[in-house]
Amino acid sequence: MNKYVLVAASALLLALSGNLAFGQSGSFKPKNGFIPDEKTAVRVGEAVLETIYGEKQIASERPFSAKLKNGVWTVTGTFPKGQRFGGVAEIKISKSKGCVISVTHGQ
Repeated sequence: MNKYVLVAASALLLALSGNLAFGQSGSFKPKNGFIPDEKTAVRVGEAVLETIYGEKQIASERPFSAKLKNGVWTVTGTFPKGQRFGGVAEIKISKSKGCVISVTHGQ
């Protein structure tokens, strides 16, 4: 088989198989959403929060937990040991779209 025919056939197969996973708009949409579970929600939440508040601040608020309600993950930090004032970071992330809905930090 000619090398160019093989390359063209491979490209065609990739293009056709890609249509199975992509919607009409060409955007991939995971079956269980972009943020399918608590572990993923925490990892994404911490990554975004670190860029806003800094690694040191977010590290002091670990462990983070995530709860899913109405398709929105709420990821919340934990008060550092012995701290009785101030607040912790909180981020809300869409399960289906993976986008950040809101970010807050208690005072």
